[in-house]
This record gives sequence, structure tokens and C-alpha cells, in this order.
Amino acid sequence: MKNHLSFLFLLCSLLLFSQKKVKDTITRRANIIYNQSGNSVSYKPETPPLIPIAGAPKPSFSYLWEFGDGTYSKAAEPKHNYKNKGTYTTRLTVTNNYDNGKPPATRPKKVVVNDILDKNFDEIASIANQKGFSLQKNCDPIPDQQMEVILSYQNLENYVTSGKIYLFYNETQFKDNNFELSSFRTYAGEREVKENTFAVANNIDKTNTYLTSNDNYLPIKKYRNTTTEEDLDASLAEAHKTFKNVSILEFDEANPQETRNVFYTFKTTPEMLKDTSATITMRGIYVPNRSFKNHKVKNLEMEIVTSHDPNKMGSNGSFMNYRLVRFKRVNFKTRFQNNGEGPARMIRLETDIPDMFDKKTFRIEGMYPECPICPKEEIPTTSCLDTIIKQKQIFFTFKNIYLPGSEQKNVKEKDSTKGFVKYSLKFNKDFHKVNTKSRTAIIFDKNEPIITNYATTRFLPGISIGAKAGYNFYPNLEKSTSYFAGFTISPYKSYRFYWQAELINSKNDYNSNTTITNGFTTTANGVRQATRTTSTSSYSNFNNEIPLLIRYNINNYIGIGAGIQANINASQKEERYTKIETFETEKPDSPIIKTQEISVSGSKTFTNFKSGLLFDLTLGFARIGPSLGGRYVMNFKENFNYVQVYGIWKF
Repeated sequence: MKNHLSFLFLLCSLLLFSQKKVKDTITRRANIIYNQSGNSVSYKPETPPLIPIAGAPKPSFSYLWEFGDGTYSKAAEPKHNYKNKGTYTTRLTVTNNYDNGKPPATRPKKVVVNDILDKNFDEIASIANQKGFSLQKNCDPIPDQQMEVILSYQNLENYVTSGKIYLFYNETQFKDNNFELSSFRTYAGEREVKENTFAVANNIDKTNTYLTSNDNYLPIKKYRNTTTEEDLDASLAEAHKTFKNVSILEFDEANPQETRNVFYTFKTTPEMLKDTSATITMRGIYVPNRSFKNHKVKNLEMEIVTSHDPNKMGSNGSFMNYRLVRFKRVNFKTRFQNNGEGPARMIRLETDIPDMFDKKTFRIEGMYPECPICPKEEIPTTSCLDTIIKQKQIFFTFKNIYLPGSEQKNVKEKDSTKGFVKYSLKFNKDFHKVNTKSRTAIIFDKNEPIITNYATTRFLPGISIGAKAGYNFYPNLEKSTSYFAGFTISPYKSYRFYWQAELINSKNDYNSNTTITNGFTTTANGVRQATRTTSTSSYSNFNNEIPLLIRYNINNYIGIGAGIQANINASQKEERYTKIETFETEKPDSPIIKTQEISVSGSKTFTNFKSGLLFDLTLGFARIGPSLGGRYVMNFKENFNYVQVYGIWKF
């Protein structure tokens, strides 16, 4: 009986364990529900429950419907009229906003159209107001998740054209790839092509550049919205320097004013730069006619996030080269969305400004809703943006505007409920290499403020090479002279703590202590005579020292450090001198009757390994430039403690 009970207990335990494991691995799913009448199809999503985040606004879903004929919609429950008979694959991408779970996965659904009953066909919307070329995304990237990018192009010529479209991704400034292109879908016969060789531009405009993240400074044009360019070779060469990967499609016979969409599915990699305010970029190039060099360029900027939050702050100053940013501008962007049931008439953004930035260089780069700057000392009666600069903050206030709420009745396009302010700043004249973070409080009308994530600025360590030379004092050695020269390597212009490694070559000359030995000798006649033997050794060596220390800058002019040091004699010459004096009698003060001198020399390599501790002080320009220093080296081997004085210049 006991055996049966044990078996039942074990079986129940296994069942409970297996049930729990299945529950933990369940994937959230959203289903496509539709109702069809001929060529008219009404779609509706079936979504899982939302998981609220404590303290965050009410969670919600946003949608991207791809109808399988080249059109799309961002409405929650769209209705679509197909133009032709056929079988269409509808796809749905659901993004969870202010939600603690993962985005729901969906499966495509086939829709068969056999009858054309409704002649009001849904055409692809014109993008002429964007110069015939646009890039948009369904969400900002989260590491190890999926996102969609829509590339739209329009033939603005009055004749049929055949051209190319390029989509560049994975910036070279980042070590790891941020994206993997899972698939792309075309609906107008676009075909993928490969290009193995690209022209190299000799004269690329270097006036407007992004902040680079390494010492290989790459000039990049700062494309604002969609720009029209003429030198295709230069644009392609520039893009290939900036990005690692590209997808190239050719298209044929685009009719005048015809708009087409291409859909790309990207998987963000787990190695994606995990900085929740970092700005990353994709770039599209649209060549309307393959026979000409005219083309359009569009940058798609994205902030890396950890959750889909429409109210967020980002910066392109994530990993900056400290040597190159002195006169550069750092861009900041605060996005917001009205999630209310009614329109917002006033939106206030209270944004932190780190001390290292010069508020006098503040400049607005863009905004939505688009409106003029409010007049000073006047009560505005029309829509405008008011800016107030305080000691540690800048206040942006949209006045007399109308921004619909996402829960407002008859609001179908959630993008219309979003806005942003983009601004830039330069650094102060004397700014330190310090990471910063700032965030924004967003206030809609008189509601409670919504606090964004932190937007950070970070600097790469950089490399500083220093030239060093000086003199060593050995207090326990006779007639010592010691000169040295070498170089140091450390992070460039660190603010407080930093490491430093050195390679020092020194030339040392010194004598050992003189020893005198008294003795006696007996001649053949039996006469005892006194002897005195004097021994002296002199050394000349070339020494290699490798100090490794941690340093701390007290201020711009004083630095201290401590560490360990190892050294070895790369080559050493030793000369022994012996003098033997013989006296007339056994008394040492009697006359010297004979003197004998013996000199022996020899050399050795890589001998006499020593190690010890060091303590260091510098006065001058502690972070970069010239300074004077003193160091005490306490060797673990006897008689080799010494004091070092030196001059150093860090570059």
C-alpha cells in the first residue's frame, strides 16, 4: 500500500511541475478576426489582457495592419476594400504600451476575395508632402524583440520611372549589430539585387556631422527629414562608411504620382546597445530613375527602450569621443502622447539640463504640433511654443494647441495624439568628462506630471599617450646616477579616478659598498707581514620598469596615484676592482712594500627581477598637458628604495 501511495505522490508532483512549466512558457497571442462582404473586409484584433505597470499611465495596444496588397493601417479596427480578386495574406503587429508583458505574437491570416462589390477602392496614401520618400516604424526597438519598418516611395515625375531603393542599417560606430533583417515584403514587383562595388566620394561635405563614438571620425551629412541630393556616388560611399548592412531593391514602371510600400521585419539582437536613451539610425536612399544620379535621402532615428512608452526622452550623446565634441551639438528629443479622453490645449515639458551644457547655445531643432515661438512679454492668442530657461531646467510650453487624446471619440489615428520637442545644446567652455542624465516631467493641461526615462550622455574612455622623463635618487647606493625616459598610456582626460600603465627605460650607474679586509702573510724567511685587501664593485645597467597604478585627479592641477611596479635589468655590466697591499712588518702602519691590483669585468642580461609599491604626486595640468611629478618606490628587495622626480606631457 505504501508503494502505491508513494507512486501516486510522485505522479502528482510531476504533473504539478509540468503544469507550472507550461504556464511559465505560454506566449501572449493576438488573433486576427475579420468580417467580409465581397471585397470589403472589416478587421478586429483579439488581444490578451494588458498588464499595468505600477505608477504608469493606463496601458494600451497600438496596431499595424498589413493587408497583403501593399496597403496598411494603424487603426485598431480598420475596414479595407480590396481592388482586385485574389488571395491576400493579412498581418497584424501589436505593440503594448505601458504594459509589463511582451508584445503579443500574431499569425498571418489568408483572406480570399472572389467578388468586387464595393468600387470605393482603398488607394495607397500620397506622400508628396514628404518629397515622395518616407521611412516609419511601428515602435522603438527593444533588445531581442521584433519591429517593422515601412519604406514608402512615390513617383513625383510626370512620366513612368524605374529605379532603386536602399535601406542601410547597423551603424559601424557600434561594435555589435543592432538588427537582423528577418524578411521583407514587396507588392509591386520590386526585386532584390546585390552590388559589390561602390564609388568612393572624394569630396564629401564635412560641415554638419553627427557625434562619433570612436577615433575613426566619419563625416556624415546631417539629413533633416527627406533631402534631395544629386551626387549618388558620394551618398552611397558615405552610407557604406556609416552602416554595415544594406538591402537593395530595384523597381520598374512606377506610374506618375503612384505610391508604393515595402515592409521590412527586423529582429533586434540581444547584443543591441542597452542604453535606454541611445539614438540609433537607419537610412534610406531612393533613386527614382536608375539612369540618373538624382536621389532622395531619409534618416529614421530611433531611441532604444526597455518598454514601449510613448512619453520618453532620448539623446544622440550616448557614446561620444571627448576629443571631438568641444564644438559639437548634442541633440535631445522628448516625445509625448495624449492618452486622455479629450484634447489637450496646453502641454508643459519641464526638462533637466545638466551643468556641463551651455544654455546660451540652446536651439530648437523641431517640434510637433508645429507652431511659432511665443512672442515675449505678450499674452499669446494663437498657437505657439513658449520656452523659459532656468538655472537647471528648460520649460517648454505648448499654448493654445489642440492635441487629440488617444481615448477620444472618433480618433482613429493614434499618431495624431503624439508630439515632440527636439533641441540641441553645446558644451560649456570648461566641461569635464562626466556622464550625465536628465529627464522630463510632462504635464497635459492640469493633470499630474508624467516622468520620462533618463536621457544619458556618456563618453568613450579614449586613449591618452604621455611622454615621461626624469631622474632617480637611490639614497642607499654610492655614487649612483640614474636617468630614465618612457611613455604612459591612460584614458583620455579622465575626471577623477583612472588607470595608468607605463613603460620606463632607465640607465643606472652605481658602486657597491667598499670592503676592507686585514690579514697576515709569512715570507719564506719566516717574516710575518700585514696585508690589506680593498674590494670595490661598480655597476652599469639598463633597466626596464613597468608601473601599473590607479590615479585620482583632485582638481585640474593636482593628481595623486598608487600602484605596483616590476623591473628587471635588461643588461648589466659589473666591474670588480681589488687592491692588495703588503706591509713591511706585521704592523699595518709600517711601510708598504708591495701593491697588487686586480680588475675583473663581466656582463649579464635579464637579471635581478624586483617588484614593489609606488606612491605618486603630480603638479601642473593633471588631466592633459605638461606637469611635474614625484614618486616614491618601495621595492620589496633591500637597498633599492628610491625617489623619482620627473616631467610628463600627456597628449
